[in-house]
Amino acid sequence: MSTAPASAPAPAVRYALYAGLLVLGALVGTAGALVQAAWFPLGLLLALLATAALFYGGMRATGNQLGLAAPAGGWLVAVIVLSLGRPEGDGLFGGGIGELLFLFGGMGAAVICTTVSRLPQGSS
Repeated sequence: MSTAPASAPAPAVRYALYAGLLVLGALVGTAGALVQAAWFPLGLLLALLATAALFYGGMRATGNQLGLAAPAGGWLVAVIVLSLGRPEGDGLFGGGIGELLFLFGGMGAAVICTTVSRLPQGSS
């Protein structure tokens, strides 16, 4: 008895999944920006773990690199927009070491998840 391989989802479903991952990436980036500053250093660790889990989970859920690029793009846009501040001078990031570690750590997590090969399949 053999099982048929799962068919690929319809293009509309894939695009909706990528859009959802993009929005989820922006939400994780925003939440991470708030948490990393509020509970330093454990908040920074929590924010980076959530970021890496989202990137890797998106790649595993979709089975391709676009599943990683969508949340990473949303995360990066959210973090950059939050770091720009407002014309009045108000900004979410204060310019300390935690903010830099969050920014570079999140980008590093995206690169690591991109270069990680598929996990080896168990021998049968």
